[in-house]
Amino acid sequence: EVHIVESGGGLVQTGGSLRLSCAASGFAFADYGLVWFRQAPGKEREGVSCMRGRDGTAYYADSVKGRFTISADNAKDTVYLQMNSLKPEDTAVYYCAADPGPPPFCSDNYHLRIRSDYWGQGTQVTVSS
Repeated sequence: EVHIVESGGGLVQTGGSLRLSCAASGFAFADYGLVWFRQAPGKEREGVSCMRGRDGTAYYADSVKGRFTISADNAKDTVYLQMNSLKPEDTAVYYCAADPGPPPFCSDNYHLRIRSDYWGQGTQVTVSS
């Protein structure tokens, strides 16, 4: 059974940084796509970043490219999202998810094909102006 728990959200000023953590269990990272997506009130779900578990290839939304970094620590069964230079428009609930496939992982709209039982409960990120 896939189990995912996010942490690390909070309130930060514009330009600040946060690191989100995703404790994941019940699956092997190498066989999945590892995903961060976000949803703000009244807005559609947005894919933020995706990593192919097998080779670590990472993809980013244009809106976060150069500011966010996804990483995974297989030994700790944890996925991270380092967020720098935060902006008010980054305010949202951030979710970690495991995409079981089928491959290819991290293709277009990867964030929309993941079942809800493969997400965590989300962590709130609020960036004040």
